[in-house]
Amino acid sequence: MTHAKTQRHLDNWRDEMNGAAIYDALSQAEPEPTRKDIFRQLAESERRHAKVWLAKLEAAGVPAPRFRPELKTRLMRRLIRWFGPGFVITTVAAAEFADRNKYAGQADAAALSGEERGHAAIVQAIARGPVGGPTIAEAEPWHQGVASGNDLRAAVLGANDGLVSNLCLILGVAGAGAEPRTVLLTGVAGLLAGAMSMALGEWLSVTNARELAGSQLAREAQELEETPEAEQQELVLIYRAKGMSQEDAERVAGHLMADPATALDALAREELGLDPKELGGNPWRAAATSFVLFALGALMPLLPFLFLQGRVAMVGSVLLSALALLLVGMVTSLFNGRSASFSALRQLLTAGACAAATFGLGRLFGAQLS
Repeated sequence: MTHAKTQRHLDNWRDEMNGAAIYDALSQAEPEPTRKDIFRQLAESERRHAKVWLAKLEAAGVPAPRFRPELKTRLMRRLIRWFGPGFVITTVAAAEFADRNKYAGQADAAALSGEERGHAAIVQAIARGPVGGPTIAEAEPWHQGVASGNDLRAAVLGANDGLVSNLCLILGVAGAGAEPRTVLLTGVAGLLAGAMSMALGEWLSVTNARELAGSQLAREAQELEETPEAEQQELVLIYRAKGMSQEDAERVAGHLMADPATALDALAREELGLDPKELGGNPWRAAATSFVLFALGALMPLLPFLFLQGRVAMVGSVLLSALALLLVGMVTSLFNGRSASFSALRQLLTAGACAAATFGLGRLFGAQLS
């Protein structure tokens, strides 16, 4: 067996073992019995795939490797334990979808390729939530607390915005030769101004979304009252498009239409893509979350100036910000498909280039103004 083939088998084994570790964590944290069992079965399937590659390695005389979860897997498991499956399910579904054809070009993995595509479809269905049936009107923990799996991405980007913007602002003013007190006040002002701006923007966005959702829901309720037959047929077509037979789709739609409240709930979810209990989320919670995340990021380059002076404070600000940027980069690897080391280094280099440019411009304009 060639070295390239051995390495491919080893990489495939690691991928499957990491996938099993994530599904094990999801199964352990998931309170709903059906999804818990699905995650357990997915973990077992990933381990079966891993055994296929392990057998190929052993047949080639390669000793069984010791599995150590990669950094992305350890981060994901920790987030699942802290915030629950709903916080990361969209990220997991996106990763499975991106990898659904990873075995398509591997002749010795034909039997596994179809199963991987099946995994992607299953997790996509879980991320979208239940289809039809009485449970569609029930309040689920899946939709409570955090808004969706996209919260992970939003949280990282919000903290990153605060970190990079305030780092550039502080270094720009420091590069211009401002006094330490001025630099500190500028950093505090940048933190507060940026956090309040982000919070207001998020409040307006969610409020407008709720108002639009409310008007759409009202129109749907009116249509349900005036043309119930047409609305029932819409549900039938939706469920047919999702793979139900004509008979099953008609049965489910008829069951839902027996109760107007349940029918409206189903139409809102299936036709409009709305959760009637959320209507886009809570604007005050969204604003507070945005404020806190931005402020936490913006605090990193500011902290050293609270305790240190002059050049030492600036160096401390750069180092602390660099560590925070590396951490942000590692977390972004959970939803960009790249390695944690690559994502961390890219984050550091791109943000560092922005900060260096701002510092240079500050020195240039500071010299001219003086």
